[in-house]
Amino acid sequence: MGAGHAHGHGHPHGPGSVPTGTAAAAYRGRLRMALGITLLILVAEVAGSALTGSLALLADAGHMATDAAGLAMALVAIHFANRPPSERRTFGLARAEILSAVANAVLLFGVGAFIFYEAVRRLITPTEVEGGLTVVFGAIGLVANSVSLLLLMRGQRESLNVRGAFLEVMADALGSLAVVVAALVILVTGWQRADPVASILIGLMIVPRTWKLLREAIDVLLEAAPKDVDMADVRAHILALPGVAGLHDLHVWTITSGMPVLSAHVVVSRDVLDAVGHEKMLHDLQGCLGTHFDVQHCTFQLEPVGHAEHEARLCH
Repeated sequence: MGAGHAHGHGHPHGPGSVPTGTAAAAYRGRLRMALGITLLILVAEVAGSALTGSLALLADAGHMATDAAGLAMALVAIHFANRPPSERRTFGLARAEILSAVANAVLLFGVGAFIFYEAVRRLITPTEVEGGLTVVFGAIGLVANSVSLLLLMRGQRESLNVRGAFLEVMADALGSLAVVVAALVILVTGWQRADPVASILIGLMIVPRTWKLLREAIDVLLEAAPKDVDMADVRAHILALPGVAGLHDLHVWTITSGMPVLSAHVVVSRDVLDAVGHEKMLHDLQGCLGTHFDVQHCTFQLEPVGHAEHEARLCH
């Protein structure tokens, strides 16, 4: 058993099982409500842009269309991510949520590029905008987006998939605010370029948040250690356990949001391993990680001193 694999889990699943519920699944209903609100705002802003000639409204409507697609993808991703594991896909389709977050980011970058292009064109050749109606439609978007933000506020802290949707809605809310401010400037001063300036501000609000989302999603796909897990701290806690003589092949990564995973080869002195047994050592390891770190699925290989050198000789 010294060279065998031993598994520990910080959750109620049985031995060898993997948690199948993802962090975003609990917010499926809220995502549906946010999608319905987004579609309503989209229709209203397209109509408003046609009536007022406002690029800022059209830009926000374009972003709404992307949001609607993103929210729909997020819901589809949750459906696939929570399907049970199979013999071929032992973690199921949990990564579908991360792929959805990447797709959302790519779409947002496209929307931002379109907004910048059209805004520059209108700065050069201003277009007449009806300020009064633009204020009304912008205010409708602001209120509706605020409701969606409240629906997704909690979930965005737990899931990259939900965070992608939350950031899109936040950008929309800020965009609606920019639309209202620009329309008020047009009403008070008659300065028509306020509309494309507001559109540029909307684009500037989209890009940095989108980059952060894309970077975090790529970290998951590259199996980087979770940002809230200090690898040196994990190593120190394991090495501090009585009887642990060494540690190698320590890996911590994330399958999807809310599903961190750890594996390690733990070298244990033979006298301690014989005295306390494998089960006690596993309980100690699981207790250590469960107390100090939020890692749900742990796999440990307990090895007697000298086993690593034996494995190295076999490999050569």
